Amino acid sequence: MVMVMVMPMGAAIVYKLYRALTYGVSPLVYLHLRWRKIRGREHPLRWPERLGRPSVSRPPGPLIWFHAVSLGEGMAAIPVIKHCRRLRPDLHILMTTTTYSAFEVIKNRLPSGVIYQFCPLDIPVAVDAFLGYWKPSAIVIIEGELWPNLIMGASKHGIALGLLNARVSTKSFKQWSGPLFRPLISLLLSKFSLIAPLSTLQAIRFQLLEASPFTINFSGDLKYVHEYDESEGDIGSIEDLKASLAHRQVWMASSIHRGEEKGHFMQDYFYI
Repeated sequence: MVMVMVMPMGAAIVYKLYRALTYGVSPLVYLHLRWRKIRGREHPLRWPERLGRPSVSRPPGPLIWFHAVSLGEGMAAIPVIKHCRRLRPDLHILMTTTTYSAFEVIKNRLPSGVIYQFCPLDIPVAVDAFLGYWKPSAIVIIEGELWPNLIMGASKHGIALGLLNARVSTKSFKQWSGPLFRPLISLLLSKFSLIAPLSTLQAIRFQLLEASPFTINFSGDLKYVHEYDESEGDIGSIEDLKASLAHRQVWMASSIHRGEEKGHFMQDYFYI
């Protein structure tokens, strides 16, 4: 008996429209990328990586691709990458991020031997070129990067997909639950072998979006994971900070955007 997986009609139509649209706007995306480079928002030399053009050679052997959008997600991926290296030192690891600011920080924190590239834009030419060159055995996406061309392309090539620290914002959940996007989101989530939400609420949201309950495994928020390295003086720095703040009340606002500390009252805080 041969089992054939058929794409739901609604999802098939929405995805074909998305692929056609992203293919059609590819020249405009290229021009926009050049404009971002001129404005300093893309790497001055490595911006072609965003079009799926590699800047280094692919080593032979199995390779796992980790992708994070920005700095926070990228830092959360580093302990997982280190653990993979300990378990499987024979694996090559490719790390990608989207933002230039993440690149500037994370490039100096990755273990030696990890390949760093910028993530390709979700246009067919860039994604196909990237997957065709790197040929990853598995793709691990941090948080909520559900790019249709990337996910469908990986599935087409038989590449395993994992979603770690998975989250859906309230705004995205409302949009994705609508009749237009829900079939496509359900299709994309069905391509994942593992979805590890960062909270119980997030797990419920993914199930409501029709992710298979067999792929959902709760693991907690990776952003709370940090490895201290005595050789880098981390422990001493933490102890010095505790000592200097021992008798003072401290208010901390984290993960904010420039200017928010001036115009908004921070409600989420804690004391050390």
